[in-house]
Amino acid sequence: MKNAKGVTDYRVSVDTGISRSTFSEWKSGRSKPKIVKLMKLALYFNVPIEFLLEEGSDNLCKKDTQHNVLKS
Repeated sequence: MKNAKGVTDYRVSVDTGISRSTFSEWKSGRSKPKIVKLMKLALYFNVPIEFLLEEGSDNLCKKDTQHNVLKS
């Protein structure tokens, strides 16, 4: 999804106030996003928060998901 919007990790970080190190922690599985940060990302990418929270889904961080928010 990040690529579809044509933005970099840096741009998302600046625009949302979520640090790039936080994205890295999410991608690696060292931490999980808090609801406030998920809300920021949902607004930024214009998707329902449910899209990011789908049970059993890796929409937030899975590298091979077409709509992956953090896809590199």
